[in-house]
Amino acid sequence: MFMRNAVSIFVTAAGVVALNVASIGLAAEAPANPVALGSAISEAQLADWDLIVAPDGQNLPEGSGTAAQGQAVYQQQCAACHGAAGEGASGSPALVGGSVSTTPPLLTVGSYWPHASTLFDYVRRAMPPTAPKSLSNTEVYQVTAYVLHLHGVIAEDFVLDKNTLPAVQMPNREGFTDVSGN
Repeated sequence: MFMRNAVSIFVTAAGVVALNVASIGLAAEAPANPVALGSAISEAQLADWDLIVAPDGQNLPEGSGTAAQGQAVYQQQCAACHGAAGEGASGSPALVGGSVSTTPPLLTVGSYWPHASTLFDYVRRAMPPTAPKSLSNTEVYQVTAYVLHLHGVIAEDFVLDKNTLPAVQMPNREGFTDVSGN
């Protein structure tokens, strides 16, 4: 915690900064079980962080969904920011369309991202922005399928799950060079 002019700043386990500004009456509680640099982390605290899905699909959870199912979840959870058809709205990025060869390039899920698992991973951990990690794994598979379908990457009835998602071929899969040595 840093203190300055009656302002307390806490960094939570999720990386969220909470401010406690005593001088103007705003208050935010410190996390009940905070993670601090130099201290051991419990298995319970680690569970909130241990969500990363690898490009090859390693760590994908159980669940499944189709684009047809995902349309309703998308309309309820995503459309307000990303537009009814993924075109982007009110300062939020477009999810569909785009090109890496235009000037300036419009980088979207279909035009830029090399792995479908990246979309699943990002939606699962960060969306919707007002309630990250609030979607069930099934809802994440459904929304992922819907966004991939909007790009024409998969058919509307294609069942996306931990076995089929890694096999999805993204349009820009050859647009990156792996220098990780793996």
